[in-house]
Amino acid sequence: MRKRRSALKNPEQEVRIFRNRSLLAVAVVILLSGGLMARLVYLQIFQQEAFATRSENNRVRVEPLPPTRGLIYDRNGLLLAENRPTYNLTIVPERVDDLGATLDLLVGILELPEQQEAVFRKRAYQRQRPYQPALLMSELDERQIARLAVNRYRLPGVEIEGQLLRYYPNPVLMSHVLGYVGRINAEELAELDSGDYAGTHFIGKTGIEKQYEEQLQGDAGLRRVETNARGRVLRELGRTDPEPGKNITLSIDARLQKLAYDLLAGRRGSIVAIDPPSGEILAMASSPGFNSNLFVTGISYEDYRALREDIDLPLYNRSVRGQYPPASTVKPYLALAGLENAVITPQKTIYDPGYYKLPGFDRRYNNWKRSGQGRVDMSRAIEVSNDTYFYNLANLLGIDALSSSMSRFGFGEETSYDVYGASQGLMPSRKWKRESRNQVWFPGETLSVGIGQGYWLATPLQMATAMSVLANRGKWVTPHLARKIGDEMVKPPPAKEDIKLPDKWWDLVIQALEAVLSGNEGTARRAGKGLEYRMAGKSGTAQVFSLANDERYNADELDERLLDHALFTAFAPIDEPRIAVAVVIENAGGGSSNAAPLARQLIDAWLLPDNTALEQAQNELTQREDHEPTR
Repeated sequence: MRKRRSALKNPEQEVRIFRNRSLLAVAVVILLSGGLMARLVYLQIFQQEAFATRSENNRVRVEPLPPTRGLIYDRNGLLLAENRPTYNLTIVPERVDDLGATLDLLVGILELPEQQEAVFRKRAYQRQRPYQPALLMSELDERQIARLAVNRYRLPGVEIEGQLLRYYPNPVLMSHVLGYVGRINAEELAELDSGDYAGTHFIGKTGIEKQYEEQLQGDAGLRRVETNARGRVLRELGRTDPEPGKNITLSIDARLQKLAYDLLAGRRGSIVAIDPPSGEILAMASSPGFNSNLFVTGISYEDYRALREDIDLPLYNRSVRGQYPPASTVKPYLALAGLENAVITPQKTIYDPGYYKLPGFDRRYNNWKRSGQGRVDMSRAIEVSNDTYFYNLANLLGIDALSSSMSRFGFGEETSYDVYGASQGLMPSRKWKRESRNQVWFPGETLSVGIGQGYWLATPLQMATAMSVLANRGKWVTPHLARKIGDEMVKPPPAKEDIKLPDKWWDLVIQALEAVLSGNEGTARRAGKGLEYRMAGKSGTAQVFSLANDERYNADELDERLLDHALFTAFAPIDEPRIAVAVVIENAGGGSSNAAPLARQLIDAWLLPDNTALEQAQNELTQREDHEPTR
C-alpha cells in the first residue's frame, strides 16, 4: 500500500498539469474576452448609427392627428351636419403578441353579443397600414370605458381614443342631400393617400359628404411622443397640428326642404326647387328617406336589410336618380321648338276630334280627352294640355329636330354642378335607338315623345332645371347645392349655351303657362285659386303602362303601383322669378289634381311674407329629430 501511494504522488507531474490547465484557462478567457471586445467594437463603432436609430424608434413614436371634418350649414346658417365627441376602441395588431387571445379578452370584457362579436373580429383582421390603429368599436359608453380602463394592463396595443364623430341633426329629412360618412373599407384604403387619411377611420360615402370629401376632410397632423417599454405615452416631444376641413354652406333652405318633405309624407316622390337667377337648389326632397346616422359607425345587418328590402326604396334618391316620363310638362318646350323651326305659328290652329292619325296610317293616337277639344292654337293647347296638337307638332318637327331642341333645355344630359349621383335621363333620338337597340326609328314613336312619353325619361332635377331656363327666358344657370365653401362663394359656369329666341315667343308660352293656373280652361285652375302673385305652371300625367286604342284607363281597377305618376312644374313670380319647382308623385294619378297643389303650397311658403309654414318648419327643425324613424 505504501509503495502504490508513492507511485501516484508525483509533485512534478502535478505542477506540470496545473500549469498546463492554468495556461489553457487563461487562453480561453483571453479568447472569449477578445471575442467579446471585438463584438463590442463592431456594435459600438461600426453599427452605432443603425442601432441608435432603432433605439430612438423604440423610444419615440409618431402618432397621426386626424383633422376635424368641416361642418355643413343650410343657406340660413342652420347646422345640417356636425361632429360630436365620442370614444372609440382601437387596436394596433403589430403591437399585440397574440391577437386572437386579446380579442377573446376584449369580447369578454365588453360582453359583446355573438353577432357583434363577429363584426368586431372582422374589423381587427381587416387589412390596415402597418402600425395604424384599426377601429374596433365606436361610441363606447361609460361602463365599457371603465371596464377597459381597469383591464388596461392586460391589453397592450389596445387604446381608447377620443374622437369627433359625424352627426346629422335631421337625418331623414336631409338624407339624400347630405348623404353620409362611413368607415373606410379595404378597397377605399388601397386607393387613399395614407398621409391625408392618417388616423382617420371615416370617409364620405354619398351625397354632399362624398362630393366635397376633399374640402370637408382637411389635412392630418402628427405628434412625436416618448413611450415606455409597454408602449404607453410618457410625454409629447413635438407636434404639427391638423388643419380642419372647410365648412360648407349649402343653397338648401332647411325650412323649405322640410316643408317639401312633409308635403310628400306617406307618398313616393320628389320635390325639387331652384332659384332661377342663380341656379341654387333651394330644396331637393326625396320620399321616403332614411336615417343617415345609422351608417356613420356601421349599420346593423337588420337595419340594412330592412332598408334594402323596403318596397318603397328609401335608399333611392328619386330627385336625381328617379327617371320618369316627363309627360305634358314638356309641352311648352315643344311649342318653342315648333316656333323656332317654323313648323307652327302662334295663330295656326288644328281641329282636335279626340285623336290624331299619322298621314297614311289608320292607328289613332288618343287625346287625354277622348271627345276632343275642338279647335286649338298653341296657347290653348298648352292651357288645356291638348295631346292632339302636340302629336301633330311632333310629327312636323321630326325626332331629330325635337331631340336636338329638347337637349338645349338639359334633357338627356347631366347638367348639375355638384349633385352627386345625378342621372342624365334619356332624350331619345334616331341615333340613340340605332346604337342602343340596333333598330330603326318609327314615326309613331315621335308622337309619343311629343307628349313626353315613349322612351323619354327625365329626373325631377332635370324638370326643375328646364323650368328655370324657361323662367329665365333662355338664360342658362347651372343647378348646384354648395353656396359657399369656407369663405368663398360658389359660382359654377353655365352648363350650356343660352337659348336665344324672340322675347315675344317666350312671352306667349309663359302667358299660356299662366293660363294653366288662372285661365278658364286651365288644367290646374283649382290649384291656382286665390293666387296673390303671377304663377306659370304645367301639369303632367305620366303613364306607367301603355293602353291599347280600345282600352280605357280605370284607376279603380288597377293596382296602386300601376297608377299614373302625377307631375307639375312651375315658377313664380312671372315678372321676376324667384323659385322654379318640379313635383313628381309616383302612382298618384293626375298631375293637376295631385301634384299642382303641392307646388302651390311650396311656392306660397317661399313668396308670401305672412305665410307661417316656413316659421313652423323652422321651429320643428330646431327641436332636432333625434328619434326619427329609419324611413
